[in-house]
Amino acid sequence: METVHQGKQSILFFPQPAIISYASVAGKKEGQGPLAATFDVTSQDTKFGQKTWEKAETQMQKTVMQLALQKADLKESDLDAAFVGDLLNQCVGSSFSMRNLEIPTFGLYGACSTMAEGLLLSGMAISGGFCRKTINLSSSHFASSERQYRFPLGYGGQRTPTAQWTVTGAGAIILGTEGDGPFLKSATIGTIVDCGIKDANNMGAAMAPAAYQTLSAHFNDLGLTPNDYDLIVTGDLGVLGAQIVRDLFLMDGIDIGAHYNDCGVMIFDPQGQDVHCGGSGCGCSASVLCGHLLGQMRRHELKRLLFCGTGALLSPLSTQQGESIPAVCHAVSICTERS
Repeated sequence: METVHQGKQSILFFPQPAIISYASVAGKKEGQGPLAATFDVTSQDTKFGQKTWEKAETQMQKTVMQLALQKADLKESDLDAAFVGDLLNQCVGSSFSMRNLEIPTFGLYGACSTMAEGLLLSGMAISGGFCRKTINLSSSHFASSERQYRFPLGYGGQRTPTAQWTVTGAGAIILGTEGDGPFLKSATIGTIVDCGIKDANNMGAAMAPAAYQTLSAHFNDLGLTPNDYDLIVTGDLGVLGAQIVRDLFLMDGIDIGAHYNDCGVMIFDPQGQDVHCGGSGCGCSASVLCGHLLGQMRRHELKRLLFCGTGALLSPLSTQQGESIPAVCHAVSICTERS
């Protein structure tokens, strides 16, 4: 078994880990959007039967994990490791969903890049022979995020035009050494990029340079171009951040428009749902990948996907202290056939 390092930031997976199973859960607002039919479960109860928003997020993770296991006819004891994360302080949504399950667990915090980070790390574990089967979990909840990062919902604060709507959703992916795929082919590990943006309501602009840096590294390290992919998707820059990425590549003479989209743009109807610049949150890219995108790959409507999770690495305290917003982007290449 061999994992080959390419260039400064990228790796090739040998052997290529297989996506055995995947599942997605979404909230009420997401169930009213254009991707509603692609989620396994859409709840009309935003608390998912729980007493608090935070417990609702834990319940989402429990639900999506059981769905992924059931689809693959697996048990919790079949998993060698779990890679889990969310937006809450100390990732309590994830640690509470995994408690007493006796699954070896890695708690991750990459903000909205968590699903991509988890796929990258679990892919390394599978490809390196350290695990046979892993599960990747990521979630976010609009109300718990608003309470933590911005204002209590009852405050009625106005949202700026550049603001994004935190997705209530979760995604789970089970990886293994064997399976019909899709397969992880390569990945690019992101660096922390900070261009001085301090507006916590403009995270698309804060994250876009990190996405540009990682994508550029991916193409340079592996000798690829945007034309080598059917779709390059970031998650989640929203309308403004996605346009900044396009503009940065145009400055290099590269037009990625025909091959590029963003999970935060895809998950909502921006005109009909009043989400301003689109969706955000760990559950945004996770639910879009584990519903719409992998569904397209299973149907062979997409054969080569570059999934790029983007995360704004801020905290309420750092924002209050006037700090700028560092960001990161991890990219994972997914293909329908092993090569």
